[in-house]
Amino acid sequence: MSSAVEALYILDQHNEPILQHTYRSRPPPPKTLVSHYLAHPVPRPPLIYLPNSSPPTLLYSLSYANLLLLAPTSADNEPLLIFEFLHRVIDVLEEFLGAPLLASKIEGSYDVVAQLLTEMCDAGSICNTEPNALRDVVEVPGWMGKLLGGVGLPGTPPALGPSMGGLKQQLAISSSSNTGPAIPWRRANVRHTSNELYVDIVETLSVTIAPSGRPLAAFANGSIAFTSKISGVPELLLTLSTPGGKSAIEKALELPVFHPCVRLVRWREKPGELSFVPPDGRFVLAGYEVNLLPSTSDLISHSSANLRLPASIEVKTSLGPTGSDFEVRLLLSNTFSGSISTSSASARGGLGSRGPGTSASTFGGVGGSSSQPVLEDIIVSVPVSDQIRNITDVRTSRGEAQFSPGDNAVEWRISSKDTANGSATLRCTVVGASFSDEDEDDEVSGLRFDAATGDYDETESTYQSGAAVEKEKTTRQQQEQRDQRKVQQNATLMPSSANLSFSVRGWLASGIKVESLLIDTRKSRGLGEGVKPYKGVKYLTVSRKGIETRC
Repeated sequence: MSSAVEALYILDQHNEPILQHTYRSRPPPPKTLVSHYLAHPVPRPPLIYLPNSSPPTLLYSLSYANLLLLAPTSADNEPLLIFEFLHRVIDVLEEFLGAPLLASKIEGSYDVVAQLLTEMCDAGSICNTEPNALRDVVEVPGWMGKLLGGVGLPGTPPALGPSMGGLKQQLAISSSSNTGPAIPWRRANVRHTSNELYVDIVETLSVTIAPSGRPLAAFANGSIAFTSKISGVPELLLTLSTPGGKSAIEKALELPVFHPCVRLVRWREKPGELSFVPPDGRFVLAGYEVNLLPSTSDLISHSSANLRLPASIEVKTSLGPTGSDFEVRLLLSNTFSGSISTSSASARGGLGSRGPGTSASTFGGVGGSSSQPVLEDIIVSVPVSDQIRNITDVRTSRGEAQFSPGDNAVEWRISSKDTANGSATLRCTVVGASFSDEDEDDEVSGLRFDAATGDYDETESTYQSGAAVEKEKTTRQQQEQRDQRKVQQNATLMPSSANLSFSVRGWLASGIKVESLLIDTRKSRGLGEGVKPYKGVKYLTVSRKGIETRC
């Protein structure tokens, strides 16, 4: 199966093409593809087959920041390769043009964008997509060149005469552009005045809890972002560990993915050790997935409390005499598991904390602080049925809550100041379709409506002996029946689940931590003598509606 990109089209928020770059063949024009693309109902799939176009085309699409990227192909390709290429185009354009990526930036720097797209894909074959390698072959005009170009003058002054130094410089530039850098992901001759190394580990939670409180699934998807601002070609060794020790990290990290700079042989021989030569700047070093649940045999006795999450929710529905109330209980716990003492960590990695909320007790070292993990951005979202007319009597013990009819959801926000240990409750009353109780009220009052005459007649029960007792008994029974019918009707309006969002700085749900970050001075080149870069680590756990509790 060949993998060839025939063209790349970039469209703005009005679906107007702002860039067309053709690599091979004669693909359909962007306006033709956009009309076929918009004909599909929302949500549109990222891969669409267009049999009516000439020729029949496979259309790959990617939406990003009000921009639409289209890549048509007329032959079968590897889909993941094309999608990865589109994502790399976004990353490279943000690296060269700056984030956020806007249509005006692309239109104002078309010369740079054209060079990048030509280097990234040659005649439809994807080749060079590393930003550091592209910086050595793509000429980016500086602010002086842009200023001179704006007034119609050349950005670089012409040579006044032949000079041997200029000739040597041109030969050096041409040779380096032909051969490329020795390391594809790192540009040559990197120099920094301040040498710094930063590790950011971010985990996103995905947890599903049954109505009984037993977790059905619990995963933490992690990403290790690395920022390298160090001169020369450094050889780095990053060591990770888990609460079970280094031996358990291979079992804990499921489905790991690594940047091409990571030496896989070292990881297979010694799991938890990442040996690599980093690219210059910020990049994603690795990604992983951790199953937070124990083995299948222990799931029966396992509850959400055993997950040791800093926040969890419980939902109770059909409360009140008519079953029109529901209650959400939020449980907060600021006792985070997985921390170690500062004395045991300070001597290992020489790592400092980065920013507030980073727990120095986890990774210790230079520049660390004693601040504890911080729980913040707590949002409880309760989706409700679209048959609900309104939600009244919203009561909270902490924070603020409001009902959004457009989103059909109740949103409960709690500020960082109210995240003390304990519980908080949210109680709401749903209002559904109006009940037709006029006939029932007539029967209760002892009146009977005659449809033929249009009059109300007194029933015989009002003239019988003991009518008051019988009437009270009948009224009570009818009221109970009415309440039961309302309970049954309100049961269909109750929420079926609730989602919890929060973020914790300085703590990871999986318990993974950075043991050390070392530089091999013997293998490193161009680092300089006596250079000791500053090292920092930051941990962040995020749940974006990732904890779902079902009713």
